[in-house]
Amino acid sequence: MGSLRSVSSLLLTTAFLLAGHGLHMTLLPLRAAELGMSTLLVGLSGSAYFAGFLTGALVTPRVIANVGHIRSFTALLATFLSSFLVLSLCDGGVLWIVIRFVLGAAMCGAYTVIESWLTEQTDPAAHGRVLSVYTVIVLTAMALGQYLLNLTDSNPLHPFIMVSLMVGCAIIPVSLTRSPTPAPVPATRFSFSKLYRRSHTAFAGALGSGLIMGSFWSLGAVYILALTGDPAFVPWFIAANIVGGALAQYPIGLASDRVDRRYVLTLLCIGCAATALALSRATDPVTLLWCSAAFGAAGNSLYAVSLAKAADNSKRDEFVMLGSSVLLLNALGAAGGALVFGFAMRWLGNEALFIAVGCASLLFGLFIAIQPRGRTAVATAEQSEFVGTTSAMAPIALQQDPRSVETTAAEGAEDQSPDNSAQNPRSGCTMALDTSEKMTAC
Repeated sequence: MGSLRSVSSLLLTTAFLLAGHGLHMTLLPLRAAELGMSTLLVGLSGSAYFAGFLTGALVTPRVIANVGHIRSFTALLATFLSSFLVLSLCDGGVLWIVIRFVLGAAMCGAYTVIESWLTEQTDPAAHGRVLSVYTVIVLTAMALGQYLLNLTDSNPLHPFIMVSLMVGCAIIPVSLTRSPTPAPVPATRFSFSKLYRRSHTAFAGALGSGLIMGSFWSLGAVYILALTGDPAFVPWFIAANIVGGALAQYPIGLASDRVDRRYVLTLLCIGCAATALALSRATDPVTLLWCSAAFGAAGNSLYAVSLAKAADNSKRDEFVMLGSSVLLLNALGAAGGALVFGFAMRWLGNEALFIAVGCASLLFGLFIAIQPRGRTAVATAEQSEFVGTTSAMAPIALQQDPRSVETTAAEGAEDQSPDNSAQNPRSGCTMALDTSEKMTAC
């Protein structure tokens, strides 16, 4: 309890920020549709947002090192608010895409400040508990943010004002906190190639989760508005997806502790495909809500299970780097998915969205399923413990993950091995390294 009290101002900031973030992620596609933008342009703007998010993860540590946490946070949210309000005055085009890129970078930067501060202020023994509370706040605030949209439908500018209020309020707790400023944030380290060498399954799961859920966040609101013609129903549809993912993540994660995670990820991809195809055929509101919740249960769990799979196969001191790779690959997949599926909707019609998502999910599931057991299997008794998390975070949050400090004497002995080969005590897979540190994927 003391650990949570010491970071209460940061958690309050998180609640305000993510409520505004969840609201703005639904508002902007609806605004784009209202302005008559093509689905291709909407998809491109969504792609720009996730590309900005990825860029923010790489650039923000340098900004924090130069001016400190509070100034960085204030400047990032001032940039977000100024850019966001410009969207209420323009009617699309290249400016819309550029601004969405800036919004993604600023939002990721704000996450980085909060999460690095949480890591610094939390006792290492309480990192897992604080991360769980943080994840719950993130998902709850994003879901509640959807419902704020229905309170602002009397004037087209009211939603922009509501988002600005939420994000503006997020500045206050951090600005007034008496907690000492943490040390500068280390530069984000990642390696997609090393992640692929360590685990083809985790690589595919991370890329697939971004592609599937990124397309939903970028284009789902446009699809459901075109289908129902009811803007008031859209927030309920998006919130059902978030709630479904939040309720299912821990049961699915606990199951993945007892079953080979390759099978869990394969089943999640099949679940995404089945529910996506069901969404492409559903028309009545009740069915759409249930299908959205089921789709969210499978799709939102892909990231966390992929991260757990990466942890199974990571060597000593590699988890944060591989976890950052999972998160950034998720953002890269989201950027690509928004663009590709926006193009599909533009040329094949709105109904192509979930048909294409379903087909992509099946392809990822097939890739994971056909991985040779000798290369990708991890003994279930040796798998790392599942930790609930969400991709709506910056890489620095992985410093709080309990798996980031897992070390064993056997792993320490690995560096002394004369033939550069060792046994990963958590995975039970033999890892053969050559002089370039290449390793058989597990």
